Amino acid sequence: VQLVESGGGSVQAGGSLKPSCTYSGYTSFIDCMGWFRQAPGKEREGVAFVYFGGGRTYYADSVKGRFTISQEKGKNAVYLRMNSLKPEDTGMYYCAADTFGGSWSFSASDYKTWGQGTQVTVS
Repeated sequence: VQLVESGGGSVQAGGSLKPSCTYSGYTSFIDCMGWFRQAPGKEREGVAFVYFGGGRTYYADSVKGRFTISQEKGKNAVYLRMNSLKPEDTGMYYCAADTFGGSWSFSASDYKTWGQGTQVTVS
């Protein structure tokens, strides 16, 4: 499976971005995808997740009400709509995919497939 992120950028506080993650290859095994972010000198943290079997979503407390994760199966894509951006949202944003046998995980160490990342800068 290959994951490719795009759609990051630089915005002012209060602005919006909608990065996307397209997936290809042997994708039928995927049952969960997530967006993680990593700021310089900090650990990678989970931001938002979607479970393919039913569309359940999960958000970190820091982004609830501002970020929305969505899936577009026809385009093999997952999006992260980010509104009301804050300087503390700055970081490299990565998408990740894996299978958890009917469950899901919000921990970066549990995901084996990652994209290359897209930079988000909020000033």
